[in-house]
Amino acid sequence: MKLLENSYFEAINSQLTIETGDCQIIGRIESYSCKMAGDDKQMFKVFCLEGEPHVLQALSPPQTTGISPSKLSRSQSGDESEGLLSDKCSRKTLFYLIATLNASFRPDYDFSRAKSHEFSKEPSLNWVMNAVNSSLFSAAGEEFNELKPKLWQAIDAEICLSECDIYSYNPDLDSDPYGEEGNLWSFNYFFYNTRLKRIVFFTCRSVSLFMAPRETDLENEFEIELEQDEEEEENMDEEG
Repeated sequence: MKLLENSYFEAINSQLTIETGDCQIIGRIESYSCKMAGDDKQMFKVFCLEGEPHVLQALSPPQTTGISPSKLSRSQSGDESEGLLSDKCSRKTLFYLIATLNASFRPDYDFSRAKSHEFSKEPSLNWVMNAVNSSLFSAAGEEFNELKPKLWQAIDAEICLSECDIYSYNPDLDSDPYGEEGNLWSFNYFFYNTRLKRIVFFTCRSVSLFMAPRETDLENEFEIELEQDEEEEENMDEEG
C-alpha cells in the first residue's frame, strides 16, 4: 500500500487535533493506493496460504446493531446463532484493509494477524457521515462545524464517496491501537473504491486529558528524573 500525497488532507489533518478542555481529539485522513509492492507482495503470499483471494470471509455486523463484543465472541465459539456474522468480503479486500492498517500505524503496530470478524461493512455513506459528524461535533462543537464541509469535500474529491464500499475496524481491547487507559472513543473507517483501486482511511480518537498525561507532563517527569540522577551521581562523587 502506497501513501498518496494530498495537500488538502494535510491541511485538514492539522485541524483534526482539537483540545476541548477535558479531552483532546486526534484524527487523520490518509489515501492509499492498493497497488502492492515489496513487503505487501510477500505478506499477500503468506496471507493466501490460508485461503484463495476470491474466497469470501464473514464480517461482524456494523456497530449500529448494538451487539456487544462478548456476544460476538460467543457466536464465534458456536454458543449462539451464527447469523450474527452477516456481511462478507473477499479475502483480497480483507488483505487491503489489513495492509492499510499496517501502513498507517507502522512501525508501532502489526495487524497481520487481524481476523475478518474484527471488521464490519457499514450500511450506508449517510450513516457513516452522521456517526462521524455526531462524534466530532459532540466533542469539538463549532470548531468541527467549520471544518466539516471541507473535510467531506476533500474525501469525496479523493475517493468519490458515492462509489465506495465502507468498512470499519472494531477490534477487541487487546488488539486496539487506541486501547490504552484514557481513550474515550475512537473510530477507524475505510472508504474503498474498487474502480480507483484506492482506500481513504479515516481514523480518530478522543483522549481524556484527566487520565492521559500530556506530552509536556511527560517531558517534565523526564527532566525531574534526569535531575535526580545527576544529584545522585554528584553525591556519589562527593562520597568518593
